[in-house]
Amino acid sequence: MTTYKYIPYRGIQYEPVEMAGRSRSFYEYMNLRRSVRTFSDKPVPKEVIENLIKTASTAPSGAHKQPWTFCAVSDPAIKTQIREAAEKEEFESYNGRMSEEWLRDLAPLGTDWHKPFLEVAPWLIVVFKKAYEIENGERRKCYYVNESVGLAAGFLLAAIHNAGLVSLTHTPSPMNFLQKILDRPENERPFLLIPVGYPAENSEVPDLHRKSLAEISVFYENETAI
Repeated sequence: MTTYKYIPYRGIQYEPVEMAGRSRSFYEYMNLRRSVRTFSDKPVPKEVIENLIKTASTAPSGAHKQPWTFCAVSDPAIKTQIREAAEKEEFESYNGRMSEEWLRDLAPLGTDWHKPFLEVAPWLIVVFKKAYEIENGERRKCYYVNESVGLAAGFLLAAIHNAGLVSLTHTPSPMNFLQKILDRPENERPFLLIPVGYPAENSEVPDLHRKSLAEISVFYENETAI
């Protein structure tokens, strides 16, 4: 059994006033992030995508198993395959698989089974989760897989926004076709399909409003604290 060597940790700390300012500025910046469905085909350097993936990989994971694989696709032929397979599944979903309630909830967004962004966006990042890992030919358990990969996906979306790019979390269901098209091993299951790039010049997004702090949080404060 491997035992990790512990090393000193020296985090960056700020005075309360600066801390409050930085936290407010970051919130205001992240509050500008939106899911975009119309992309430009303007190229994005591979180095940028590599840095985004490395940032995602800094997320915490159960027992530090890092149960994720990020497949970055810019090959037009592969993107076409992905679009065709995704639209096939989406057509079935919009025409029989989805409940009436689900379709009613989606109606204000105006989405349908057509997914042209899968070919237009310069990059597709397909996030796979590892249900288990193979080590020296043996099957080894991964822990808190969905939670770990979900955290990494969140880091990835923040990194994409920070780079001045836009994205969309696309989840055609089922997504097994991605495992087949990208020739991924049996222990990897598709988790998210994320187009990445610049927004198209005519891009529009719904005029949505996020829930207020009061609606999403409950504070249990120490009344004696100053």
